Amino acid sequence: MSSATPAETSDAITAATLSRSLRSRHVTMISIGGIIGAGLFVGSSAGIAAIGPAVIVSYALAGAVVLMVMRMLAEMAIATPGLGSFTEYVRLGLGGWAGFVSGWLYWYFWVVVVAIEAIAGATILHHWIDLPVWQIVLVIMLLLTGVNLMSSRSYGEFEFWFSSVKVGAIVAFIVIAGAYALGLTSPGGPTFANLYTQGGFAPFGWLAVLAGATTVVFSLCGAEIVTVAAAESHEPTASIARLTSTLTLRIVLFYVLSVLLIVAVVPWREIVPGSSPFGLALTRTRIPAAATVMDFIVLTAVLSCLNSGLYVTSRVLFALAAHNDAPQSLVSLSRRRVPWRAILIGSSFGYAAVLLSVASPERAFAFLVNASGALMVIIYLLACFAHLKLRKQIERTEPARLELKMWWFPWLSWLTIAAMLGVLAAMAATPALASQFYASLVAVAVVAVAYGVVRARRKRAAALP
Repeated sequence: MSSATPAETSDAITAATLSRSLRSRHVTMISIGGIIGAGLFVGSSAGIAAIGPAVIVSYALAGAVVLMVMRMLAEMAIATPGLGSFTEYVRLGLGGWAGFVSGWLYWYFWVVVVAIEAIAGATILHHWIDLPVWQIVLVIMLLLTGVNLMSSRSYGEFEFWFSSVKVGAIVAFIVIAGAYALGLTSPGGPTFANLYTQGGFAPFGWLAVLAGATTVVFSLCGAEIVTVAAAESHEPTASIARLTSTLTLRIVLFYVLSVLLIVAVVPWREIVPGSSPFGLALTRTRIPAAATVMDFIVLTAVLSCLNSGLYVTSRVLFALAAHNDAPQSLVSLSRRRVPWRAILIGSSFGYAAVLLSVASPERAFAFLVNASGALMVIIYLLACFAHLKLRKQIERTEPARLELKMWWFPWLSWLTIAAMLGVLAAMAATPALASQFYASLVAVAVVAVAYGVVRARRKRAAALP
């Protein structure tokens, strides 16, 4: 790490100002697209198979936790606008150590997502293109790296259309599957009996429903991307406010309702983990070429997540460098005001995924999934504790800044923290998830040790004449 002085760091921040080229429509669709990924279109199959129809309760519980976290982030963002990545609010509330730890963990989480989505996208394209998976990964990474290097506006434009496709697909699915489940298009009348005739609504018990929230919570991560993108918008505060005011509707519409219709249309025992339950439901409703249509939609979701991952990793790394928590060279911007070095470093992990996919595609994918594990829950926990501290400080000094407030503070904030601690405890106690939990703890320990090393170097540098 560089040993720049605080004054030099401040100069770097002043000189390196990101462009504000994102429009309102970009930020709105980025916020929507952030919570719609392959985790919904494909990952929901694992939850349905492990929990049964009661998986809709698991999604509702996980959605409630994410909603509370986003409400806290929105309060902090509106009270103290313009900080950029939401990890900077963690820094503001808990201090430099928390900004360092949460920033690097968040960066690490998203570079892993970049690698995962690159492999997943290439695997889908491999069905249509007769090329090795690693070559397809390489092409995807080069194209989307180029998009992010052009400008933040180009990222926003691509993400706008990616998210539009995802939103349109879910709305169409809800209409088609809803008509079938209600008996309007099905030959045998309403199909809601599938919710309880295949072993009951919760065939594995309610404990499985609660434990299931630990797996589905990760598919709901991504809504916080808007706090990163809002820093490059013309109206960051308004963008955040719009996000929080409609997030509940999105969670209910995109997750709970769509999963409810899946288990209503298709008997849950027929859903195979790893396959798209959306495609199976569309096939049941006799939609022509349903499998091909869903492959295209899943590919769009994967490319969207990959595009967002490249964007987020670069902006978080830029913020870390601006606070002297990463090499100062990463503050450097291109003529189009994008942190090009930070983008290239983030994309390098995608190219590393190319090598992993050549060596062992299945093991590489499993390793990457385990590596991300519980990191987002840990990062969200830090954000919650930062909110508790910041809220009390602002109430004492400038209460007028609290234009938007967390509901039932502080009780609901503490309840959210308790729920996330419960998620982590359930992960540790669930054999299939324990490896992810402990891998995440290793990542936290590595970052904490790195902070200790950096802090010691800074003290030595400060002691020099």
